Amino acid sequence: MKYSEYQPRPDLLKDRIILITGAGDGIGRAAAISYALHGATVVLHGRTLNKLEVIYDEIESLGAPQPAILPLQLSSASQRDYELLVDTLDRQFGRLDGILHNAGILGDRTQLAHYSPEVWDDVMAVNLRAPFVLTQELLPLLQKSENASVVFASSGVGREARENWGAYSVSKIAIEAVSTLFAKENTHPNIRFNCINPGATRTGMRAKAYPNEDPLTLPTPESIMPAYLYLIGEDSNHLNGQSIDAQD
Repeated sequence: MKYSEYQPRPDLLKDRIILITGAGDGIGRAAAISYALHGATVVLHGRTLNKLEVIYDEIESLGAPQPAILPLQLSSASQRDYELLVDTLDRQFGRLDGILHNAGILGDRTQLAHYSPEVWDDVMAVNLRAPFVLTQELLPLLQKSENASVVFASSGVGREARENWGAYSVSKIAIEAVSTLFAKENTHPNIRFNCINPGATRTGMRAKAYPNEDPLTLPTPESIMPAYLYLIGEDSNHLNGQSIDAQD
């Protein structure tokens, strides 16, 4: 099927609890609003509280289910931070029906020979370690869902290493492996794990990676939401351990 042409029913995500990391802007923000408008109670994660509060207010003004806010610094989150997050979600909702691991940082666009180890560590912490640990910690809540979907953000440079993409490319190749391993090792048939590659999209990260590109030539985050809705909702129940392209 063409994921970009998927037409979800209006109540696709009714009564579902979905955590979105990096919900402050770009694709995360678009997904939060889109999921909420299709009935989900979205848990907004990000580094910047005031950004999340703006999206919280926007979702409420649209008449969608009241969201929740969970700020967490992924690059430096401790085991205790994760335990508190899980406890908070457990107390508030008792289960989790989905995670969109959207948070990510670009790092440096340079050759590995000149790559800063400190920047490397930051990229790996946010793009790879955080989604792995967060998924691991939240498995007990996902197991309480009748039908849970975990979606990891991939990239074109996550399918094949591309020069000058450094830690970002390595982290995305690794996250594809993390998703595959969770899918293959999973013993709970009610949970599935997949990756999504948004493709070239009009975001701040894309502008940083391609400063000479005209952003108006690119699709908006809102325009690629059909694939994001498809993968988080029950119409993709048969998909597990796959990696799809949002613009296909």
